[in-house]
Amino acid sequence: MNKVSITGGRLYLRSFAVISLIILITAVSARLRADAGTCGGQMITLPFTDVPAANGFFCSIAESYFSALANGTSPTTFSPATDVTREQMAAFITRTQDSALRRGSRRAALKQWETPTSFPDSALTVVDANPELVAADGADLWVANGAGTVSRVRASDGRLLETWTGATQASGVLVARGRIFVTGLTSPGKLYKIDPRQPAGAVSTVASTLGDRPTGITTDGSFIWTANDFGHSVSRVNPDRAVTTFTTGISSPYGILYDGGNVWITDLGGSTLKKLNSDGSVAQTVPVGENPLSAVFDGTNIWVANANSNSLTVVRAAGSLSGTVLATLTGNGLNFPRGIAFDGQRILVANGNGDSVSLWKAADLTPIGSVSTGAGTSPAGTCSDGINFWITFPGSSRLARF
Repeated sequence: MNKVSITGGRLYLRSFAVISLIILITAVSARLRADAGTCGGQMITLPFTDVPAANGFFCSIAESYFSALANGTSPTTFSPATDVTREQMAAFITRTQDSALRRGSRRAALKQWETPTSFPDSALTVVDANPELVAADGADLWVANGAGTVSRVRASDGRLLETWTGATQASGVLVARGRIFVTGLTSPGKLYKIDPRQPAGAVSTVASTLGDRPTGITTDGSFIWTANDFGHSVSRVNPDRAVTTFTTGISSPYGILYDGGNVWITDLGGSTLKKLNSDGSVAQTVPVGENPLSAVFDGTNIWVANANSNSLTVVRAAGSLSGTVLATLTGNGLNFPRGIAFDGQRILVANGNGDSVSLWKAADLTPIGSVSTGAGTSPAGTCSDGINFWITFPGSSRLARF
């Protein structure tokens, strides 16, 4: 009996040990197994063994993982309690910004993820002679033709819809207040207006006393501003059509833009970018590359196309770093960069002597590539309608969709 009892006890102890081991393995497995939780009524499973469903940030971690903003510290761990370094935070912020821009754009909604590698004939629209600058109104493109006309082109298919006449030496284009404003490269300079609701006809003249040969044009919401290259000045036009022209501290302004707080001009004299006060005085002068022509604001920074130095200067627009040169970009096909545009994600530059366009990602200033526009095209003006870029080819009287 004793022997049997001892043997039975050993069997009992052995069974208890096996059961304990099974419980331990089960517990460890539970800790090593990815957990599932409910987010928005949907059962979600993450690959991370250190993010249980009971974690109060389970759904936020799931969202960051599924949107590729945070990939974890390994294929199976997220390390939710680990401190984040500044460099890791920079990576998170960059991915978040890129994802928001890419997935929230009109191009994404229309499944246009590609970047073309050429300019097919089907993407070209014949306009009038010597097209200069172009602007989008959300539905159509407005092209200022040096021949004295303004062309209206439908953005969806590139069809030429209408042509306005009487805009002598049309150059700059601005869409504002439901109207189209166009500068005339005359001396003194002229400002024309088109009401797009009316049938095509002759433009109306808003002002005829601007500084000589106004090129660039912008608005701050209250006034229309023009950069007058040969007039060595900037003109401001109010709704009553009264013109005020400023010359102090200004040499040969060519491009002009508004960043939501200030008007900026590219000044060929001294190769500078200048910030203006509301009274037309110069608030800040920033050295850039040689012969700065056009500039564009991307919501944070100003990109300046420096024609003679074949470069781009990226300048912080506002805040404590206002006027700080962040980078000088070269290469990537830059050859007499002339027109420049921003589509919410990318910067496109028209290379006047290179018969090409160059693209950069605005978020991190990295080059995307350069694409030929064809021999003799000499691309000049550029804009974006939120889906495509549009470029004028003065040599062939065409507007190209890219």
